[in-house]
Amino acid sequence: MSLSTQTTVQSEDRLDMKKILPVFIIILIDLLGLTIIIPLMSLYAVSFGASASVIGLLGAAYPAAQFVGAPFLGRLSDRFGRKPILIISQIGTLIGFLVLAFSNSLWMLFLARIIDGLSGANISTAQAVISDSTNEKTRTQGLGLVGAAFGLGFVVGPVIAALSLAVSHNNYHVPAFVAAGFSLLSILLTIFLLTETLSPNSKKDPAQKRSFSLKSFWEAMNKPLVGILLALMFLQQVVFGGFQQLLSLFTLNRLGLFGSGNAILFVFVGIVIVAVQGYFIGKWSRKFGEVWLIRFGLGMLTLGLLLTSLTPRQPVPWYDRQVVTLELSGGHSLAGETPPTSTLQVSIPADTNKGYLGLGWILISMIPVALGGGVLQPSINSLLTRRVSPAEIGGTLGISAALLSGANSVAPVAGGELFQVLGSSAPFLIGAAIAAVLFFIVLKELKRSPQPQSN
Repeated sequence: MSLSTQTTVQSEDRLDMKKILPVFIIILIDLLGLTIIIPLMSLYAVSFGASASVIGLLGAAYPAAQFVGAPFLGRLSDRFGRKPILIISQIGTLIGFLVLAFSNSLWMLFLARIIDGLSGANISTAQAVISDSTNEKTRTQGLGLVGAAFGLGFVVGPVIAALSLAVSHNNYHVPAFVAAGFSLLSILLTIFLLTETLSPNSKKDPAQKRSFSLKSFWEAMNKPLVGILLALMFLQQVVFGGFQQLLSLFTLNRLGLFGSGNAILFVFVGIVIVAVQGYFIGKWSRKFGEVWLIRFGLGMLTLGLLLTSLTPRQPVPWYDRQVVTLELSGGHSLAGETPPTSTLQVSIPADTNKGYLGLGWILISMIPVALGGGVLQPSINSLLTRRVSPAEIGGTLGISAALLSGANSVAPVAGGELFQVLGSSAPFLIGAAIAAVLFFIVLKELKRSPQPQSN
């Protein structure tokens, strides 16, 4: 092999950060707005006198609206280009945050979340940009950076929310204005930094003339491997999303963790996901391929959820039952709590048998959970982009994003019911069982993807 050929091969194996970095920055800034708002929505609704059931509906409004809107915008990005659709989507997000900031009644909160959800194709369109800018060897790593941006956003966003509340003396309108500021910044970055990545030939492709419809959704689902991958995307997110939504309630029940303790756990999970999606997944995808990563992710998710369900009920040394009881009775939200689980009556540990065993156990358990959750989405999406034509990438990723939104609507409701009726371990045990079944289906149905030769 000549030197020039070897250099070309090596360059094809490496992610072109000059193309990807602007997209990563735009996604991160965009997500900061979202992650500032998420921890505060239930408290914001309570300030307008919302009941727990109404807060649950509010929590479902955004993913339900996104389920409807994302596939249409994804298909439009295949037809008109990534950049204009991304800007339109970001403008919708900005309008949603501004409505939220000026809200003086409960219906305005619903309106804000629905507007944001309907225009919420930011991530799927950004994924299409990354797909356009990578090859088969680097696509999984590129898509993994989207997950890394999510992880960073969920570490930094809540901190910014807390600081803005502290400065404004708990004025919930202020974080919404801050989120709107980040959204405006992401629009400006998209306008001035992002280069259109969809080729003119793709825009002229007759396939681009089709708008998204239920028919196109079923057509995608009926493609043998594509349908399996889309179903897998939905089911794995039901499992992993349920873990994320219920973790704070579980640790309260088993360990007596509340407030800052739970926040630290979420930061820990975020750091693991950032490490996996920002660095390791690129190396693993080039060495082993996407199918191996999907199997690995499902195996890790199964192990981690099983270990989590077996966490000993031992309160942490600093736990004070009386203090936690007062906090709960005072109507304060749990760190990381989501509206669909806020109606649960959660038992808390006694003030005896305190120690570090339970905390150490769950920290260890969360490593395989975070590993599994970290590799699955980018690996499935990467494999999807290899199984459809370039003209269908945006629409297919839009369907994938819609299924994620649907899963995020289902997971907390179903998990909350299991938690309440069958006990705190039930959602994680059943999630582990579902992940195990998916592992064996993938083992049977998906052939190992080609492995690039390492140099």
